[in-house]
Amino acid sequence: MLEDPTAAAPRTASTPSWPEAYPQGYAVVDVETTGLARDDRIVSAAVYQLDARGAVQDRWYTLVNPQRDPGPVWIHGLTRETLSDAPLFPDIATAFAERLDGRVLVAHNAAFDWSMIAREFARSKTEAPVRQRLCTIALSKELGLPLANHKLETLAAHYGVVQERAHHALDDARVLAETFRPSLHRAAEAGVRLPLLACQPLTEWSDPPSRGIGAQRSYRQQSWRPNRKRPACPYPNPGRYQPGGLLTQGMRVAFSGDTSVDRELLEDRAIEAGLHVATSVSRLTSLLVTNDPDAATSKTAKARSFGTPIVDEAAFTHLLLDVSPAEPPAGPTIR
Repeated sequence: MLEDPTAAAPRTASTPSWPEAYPQGYAVVDVETTGLARDDRIVSAAVYQLDARGAVQDRWYTLVNPQRDPGPVWIHGLTRETLSDAPLFPDIATAFAERLDGRVLVAHNAAFDWSMIAREFARSKTEAPVRQRLCTIALSKELGLPLANHKLETLAAHYGVVQERAHHALDDARVLAETFRPSLHRAAEAGVRLPLLACQPLTEWSDPPSRGIGAQRSYRQQSWRPNRKRPACPYPNPGRYQPGGLLTQGMRVAFSGDTSVDRELLEDRAIEAGLHVATSVSRLTSLLVTNDPDAATSKTAKARSFGTPIVDEAAFTHLLLDVSPAEPPAGPTIR
């Protein structure tokens, strides 16, 4: 582990009037992992703590023993031998949490870093103390930066920040902190609303079934949340959920954003109740479940355009307690 409280970057010039609504502190984070799937693990983590205007207050780095194959060594350079004596995640969870507590988590493709961090804390029977995140890709888009693409190296080149060790968590976090600071000041000067999203820490976690010792893993082809084949819902879609009423078997339910219960566990409960879990929102969707209805996601935008009802996770969990049975199919009239 590495701690360097004295490694503070010089303050940039203060803007004439700093937006009062901006956060008071940030935790710029990068994690390297064994892969991109929901059962993959963190192998290294770094945090740069920044104050309200982006000046560095502290930095921290640690390796993490994933207790499994380290995955794409050709990317992160961390071999099984290198990680064999590293601490387990539960051993560094407290130190990690202290550096996140009370700050907005900042990352490049923040949804991925947050999902990996939230799962590791949930496996450790603890909770990540993060309530908001900010993706530097989204911020670059808000600012209209003239970037050829949204890779970290492209953003670094735009601001003249030199990368020393790409895909090393500490250096990637440094580069991200040095590029985030001018973006933050540019946003403040222009009065841009920061693209903050709510984070819902996981309270339940279940690892998927093991693929077996001989199973082959393809890092390049996996997504971080692979689709699962589910049995077809046996009930017809009765239409949209009516606010204040009950769910009915066959209703099409879609999910968006973070949930406090692992998403797949929540989806399993919906299916067990006789609901149809949809991967997207359409005119046929009965209900959208999200803890962040103001987030500018395609699902929330479509739900609003279609007039699809939206409820949060707590309300949906309560609705699952009493789901109306599907209407029996109309049969021939018996005379």
